[in-house]
Amino acid sequence: MAEFEPKLIDTHGHVNFNAFKDDGDEVIKRALDAGVGIIMPGSQIDTSKRAVEYAEKLNHPYIRAAVGLHPIHLEDIEVDDSEVEGQVKFHTRKEDFRRAAYEDLLKSSDKIVAMGEVGLDYWRLPEDERELEFYKERQIDTLNSQLDLALDYKKPAILHCRKAHDDLLSILESHGITNAIRPPGVIHCYTGNKNQLNAFLALGWYIGYNGIIFKLNLDNVIKETPLDRILLETDSPYLTPPNAGTERNEPIFVKHVAEKIAEIKQVSFEEVARQTRENTRKVFGI
Repeated sequence: MAEFEPKLIDTHGHVNFNAFKDDGDEVIKRALDAGVGIIMPGSQIDTSKRAVEYAEKLNHPYIRAAVGLHPIHLEDIEVDDSEVEGQVKFHTRKEDFRRAAYEDLLKSSDKIVAMGEVGLDYWRLPEDERELEFYKERQIDTLNSQLDLALDYKKPAILHCRKAHDDLLSILESHGITNAIRPPGVIHCYTGNKNQLNAFLALGWYIGYNGIIFKLNLDNVIKETPLDRILLETDSPYLTPPNAGTERNEPIFVKHVAEKIAEIKQVSFEEVARQTRENTRKVFGI
């Protein structure tokens, strides 16, 4: 394989999802041809296995996998248009975290660079107070178990956080991964405020930005985030940038996120590309 030097790295592209089941190889080829590397996080055991299979099959230094159980898969829920935005709606398949299954995956491949996508999601909170307490407790316990596994295998974490930033901060302040793994990982698809941002940064975590920055006004938060702590993402097939020209997002469109961050921070695209490459290598060791 000829030496590959990426222009950009999409640190969160779900090419292992069903949205790409018919053309995943072509999507990856388009990205690589454009100089874009990809880290593929899993969301449950099946998509985690698929990410590892892609990374093993392609055996490319900038195609890597992450494995983990996303908090929405702890419930049986219907994911609606407000979340998938033109992509195929789906019903989650409830899964309990089985450490042995994910540990077997971690042992199976040196292409796995992180535990993820794991975290907290308070988008759909039960109205009943007792049910709400159990709902949050299940997510927190599962996250702690996955952070324990990441720590045991010396992997950083890719953290999902929706409407739960204060609870996530509380967990990370006390969990050993924050001090034992340096850097400990990334807060993916960041949507918190500046105070929460600075708390995450003080703990050593990096911040991931993707197409959400075209939907929400995060300009002041992005300005507050040091460039040497930012990772670029797509979260494909979701959160497609408005100028991509298609409904389905894919890793090649990470360039639009880089351009927007360059505009907000008033630096060149080249500087954003260079620094975020360096940041990605530091966090994930690639």
